[in-house]
Amino acid sequence: MELGAFSISLAVKDIEASRRFYEAFGFTVFGGDATQNWLILKNGDHIIGLFKGMFEKNILTFNPGWDSNAQPLPSFTDVRELQRQLKAQGIAFEQEADESTTGPASFIAVDPDGNPILVDQHR
Repeated sequence: MELGAFSISLAVKDIEASRRFYEAFGFTVFGGDATQNWLILKNGDHIIGLFKGMFEKNILTFNPGWDSNAQPLPSFTDVRELQRQLKAQGIAFEQEADESTTGPASFIAVDPDGNPILVDQHR
């Protein structure tokens, strides 16, 4: 099962304090907009999203169709197919992708310890 690029999306209280903290670990801003309360930071292939006021918990995020530089992969498994495969294994969803659509879509599952898993396809 190919899930695409992986990142952790952190629910932060102070986006600038969090940016400075992770910059001390060698991360640099890769995308986002601090004035809109979100930034994407990168250190090599490691990606952290900082999000203020957008969600309650930290989220593990996968992006089908993207590599770790947010560049399109030549081929990938569509998010709706991933959802079908996981459903067949008995995974429950908090939010589902509409299987009658194509293109961008997402779903959310929650692991046994309550950690949200977002599979978010942008293409």
